[in-house]
Amino acid sequence: MPTPFTVLRCVACAAVLAAPVLAAPALAQAPDGAKVKKPAELFRSETPFAVTLTTNFDRLKRDRVDKAPWRPATLSYAGDSARPVTVPIRARTRGIWRLRKCDLPPLRLDFARENARRTIFRGLDRPKLVNYCRNTDAYEQYILQELQLYRVYNLLTPASHRVRLARVTYVDSADAKVEAVRYGIFLEEPNALAGRLDGRIIETKGATADDLHPSFTALVGVFAYMIGNTDLSINGLHNAELLALPDGTVAPVLYDFDFSGAVNARYATADTSLRIKRVRDRQFRGLCVPPGEFARVFALFNERKAAIYQLYHDDIGALLAPRIVDETLKYYDEFYKTINDPRAAQRSVLDDCVGKPPA
Repeated sequence: MPTPFTVLRCVACAAVLAAPVLAAPALAQAPDGAKVKKPAELFRSETPFAVTLTTNFDRLKRDRVDKAPWRPATLSYAGDSARPVTVPIRARTRGIWRLRKCDLPPLRLDFARENARRTIFRGLDRPKLVNYCRNTDAYEQYILQELQLYRVYNLLTPASHRVRLARVTYVDSADAKVEAVRYGIFLEEPNALAGRLDGRIIETKGATADDLHPSFTALVGVFAYMIGNTDLSINGLHNAELLALPDGTVAPVLYDFDFSGAVNARYATADTSLRIKRVRDRQFRGLCVPPGEFARVFALFNERKAAIYQLYHDDIGALLAPRIVDETLKYYDEFYKTINDPRAAQRSVLDDCVGKPPA
């Protein structure tokens, strides 16, 4: 009997399953058969930009409930002629832990197509804004550290969310007071990621390794292990989503990395069901796939190592405190030592995977 996931996955993939199954995609390239589209204009550059978010923050901060109401807001930025461009939008709170704990809860923005047309926000629908949790330099560094993890992920596969760093001025519409000026991250939406790769998102829980493309499954598992991210569940779609590819296979995609060891946020804690005691410790939580898939992924990480480390020395990496850069690269050094030691890789990754390899 097919599982509910298998049935729904096949319904979602019906259009692409009618095409011939193509060769397994190269991890660092677009999946075979994908008609790669350009991302929304905002994500075609990595250059940070300045933007002002104006709304009633006092009211927004009180919206600490699930499915909070949308509140009127505007985004303003300097246009090509240096004259300000103001875009009417809506904003609402989101999240689970941070919704309760942060001074400013995480936000989701809503762009009407007619308002975003002819602006840098053209093509956006309802993206997340990864905004500051507390108005301190330390919490701002967490945002910059998480941005770097998305940039690392982008180096490894196009099946990952694009990001754009913004210097956000938060203005309260009630009194025109500036609440804060901090870095934030605009995150590519799931459907936009899927559209860029000619795929679609499957919103069905219960996937196992048998349901997923083994190469992409190995990749996300090793990536999560590299950054020390255990706050995920592919089966339960916790900080993970499923992308149906044009060849009929399904790839897991991860997001939300602020509880990872690479960020090492002071508020992040390890799940008590795991054997690790702190998020800086690593525990492999990827699904089991054939050993050859892990060998291919290890080779990819080695091939991209110099480019990954360079991200911490470019103009965006320079926004991080030197101490954090040094600690992060040493943390990555430990990862590379593990995957390049056959015994350590066997013990820490292959023997520690979740489930059993598909037959």
